[in-house]
Amino acid sequence: MRLVGYVRVSTAEQATGGQSLTAQRERLAAYAALYGHTLEATTEDPGASGKSLEGRPGLAEALRMLDAGEADGLLVAKLDRLTRSVRDLGELLEGTFAGAALVSVAEQIDTTTPGGRLVLHVLGSVAQWERETIACRTREVLGSMKARGLRTGSVPHGRRVGADGSTLEVEPRELEAAALARELRAEGASLREVGAQLLAAGHPNRAGGAWNPKSVRALLDHAPLTQQAAR
Repeated sequence: MRLVGYVRVSTAEQATGGQSLTAQRERLAAYAALYGHTLEATTEDPGASGKSLEGRPGLAEALRMLDAGEADGLLVAKLDRLTRSVRDLGELLEGTFAGAALVSVAEQIDTTTPGGRLVLHVLGSVAQWERETIACRTREVLGSMKARGLRTGSVPHGRRVGADGSTLEVEPRELEAAALARELRAEGASLREVGAQLLAAGHPNRAGGAWNPKSVRALLDHAPLTQQAAR
């Protein structure tokens, strides 16, 4: 089978011996020789992320060769050298690799066989399941922390971090500023005018300076209406 090899490293992997471009090239050449394949060419993307197919001229050239019939399949040292995205992998399988082979040395995948395509789909499904499970667990943890009044991100207006460094408590001065801002807006003041009047009334922004329209809008949108609501 005529194969085009593809090697890739991200910036962080440049110095890792097992993932270096040279090491990958050697593995591809050895695999092709072992199984009697012809390695027509090997393209590369040094310093490219596997999260997207965009911005990878080496991969684009390899796929062009496959589409043009200059090679029968793509050979990679490991599946994540091609992509780390389940969605991108699925699109490639339905597109380019519907008529060409995808061969991975590490996973021993060869999509010219029914078993190889099955294994590839299973691996993709497992990766998708893992990603969705992690996202679900993260949402559950954040929801639990929020319910217990713990900080989960930036501190919302009307609250401050307590002495324990994690629990949120009421910030009366910001609630006063928010109440004044709402009164001014009800009277027809613009966001810029509200910011100027807040500063004049002794209510600077969190950095101790002047308000801008964006920060005033955030105060209006996110500060609780009352201290009871902030608890």
